[in-house]
Amino acid sequence: MASDIDEITIEYEEDGELVVEQLEKVVLNRGQWTSILFLYRERDRTTGEFGPPKAGLRRYQKYQGVFKKRDAINLSEKTAPLLVAKLQEWFHL
Repeated sequence: MASDIDEITIEYEEDGELVVEQLEKVVLNRGQWTSILFLYRERDRTTGEFGPPKAGLRRYQKYQGVFKKRDAINLSEKTAPLLVAKLQEWFHL
């Protein structure tokens, strides 16, 4: 568990092999409840190759000095454009 926002990562290893690779992260807000947007990719277990990039929005709550993941939303190449289009419409961007 991370005690500092900058230590939070989405990377994950299994048996010493990187399974989820973090490509980038953006901290959207800081505080007791923190939101972070990650760009990442996952390794295909059959081919061993990393798949296409995905985005993941994670919410963390700081509890007893450490950040714990509370919510997660994953976006693929298919769903991300839908989200962007709707946000642009709502906020007249």
